[in-house]
Amino acid sequence: MKLLKWLSIVLLVAAIAIVGSGFWLFTKQPDLARFEGRVLSPPTERPSSQVQIMWLGNTNILITDGVTSILTDGWFTRPSDLEILFGRIGPDLGAIDRALARAEIERLAAVIPAHSHFDHAMDAPEVAERTGALLVGSESTANIGRGWGLAEERIRVAKPGQAMSFGDFQVTLIESHHFEFANPTLKSGTTGLSEITAPLQPPVRVTEYAEGGSYSILVQHPDASLLVQGSAGYLPGALEGIDVDAVILGVGGIGGQSERYQSNYWAHIVNATKPEKLFPVHWDSFTHRLGESPRAPNLFWDEVFGLHAEASIQYAFDRAAEDPLLEAALLPLWEPVSIP
Repeated sequence: MKLLKWLSIVLLVAAIAIVGSGFWLFTKQPDLARFEGRVLSPPTERPSSQVQIMWLGNTNILITDGVTSILTDGWFTRPSDLEILFGRIGPDLGAIDRALARAEIERLAAVIPAHSHFDHAMDAPEVAERTGALLVGSESTANIGRGWGLAEERIRVAKPGQAMSFGDFQVTLIESHHFEFANPTLKSGTTGLSEITAPLQPPVRVTEYAEGGSYSILVQHPDASLLVQGSAGYLPGALEGIDVDAVILGVGGIGGQSERYQSNYWAHIVNATKPEKLFPVHWDSFTHRLGESPRAPNLFWDEVFGLHAEASIQYAFDRAAEDPLLEAALLPLWEPVSIP
């Protein structure tokens, strides 16, 4: 009986420890306060003639010249931790409403996900529907649109390397690679799904939003040019000979990578395109509701899953500091920033 009693106590203590650890991981966040001084100050007056960008969390970038507007990704739903890990997810219409209203988005020419994972493409068909936009991307992204009921004439499967015209903007999707997790158990493709081959009707499990190919999004305009790199992966040589004014650089997870991977990523994305400005993105939480300011991911996603927000942001600033001609800053949320 004594042995059984002690065993029960040990099991109870172990259960409390496990629950406590889980609570700590899912409620605590890394402290990113030291980067507050690196956030770009919004202009006191809104210019009327320049290309502007607005960061809307993760890799949602609104790009406009005042006449034509384009949005990358268009993902505003923030599923809970439990929904992502164990449940089924789909677009949160209320979250989409709030984000479009907060950013004052009424009309878009195109919504362009960088790839077809849920945190890039899940909401894109609904955003396209509400704004009159074309949904542009891979065949997998097209199947997300079809599954949501978006009309076929509102869907365009992009041909990599071929420019598309939207007003004065020329947009080219350039083949790239998705970020490769340093942890081998989390490597891209472990689900066995690499493409979405049929119309996808949510709610579905996170793993059903397969990558479907990743792109660097090149946006060129008579007044400015920029590259949106939605995932911290690279395809050697893909961007050679392409110069831009600014790079919007996905850094999620890069802080936990090897020095060799980090150096290659910088060389093939930033050094290759020779920007004057660099803006790190995709470091913020994808489970916290979008508010007035971005939030860091909780420690489960940051440490266990490997987003490494603090180290990833620091990586971008450290590398940029090596180039006297490159200015790096964090983008303010919901505020327009002029390029160049």
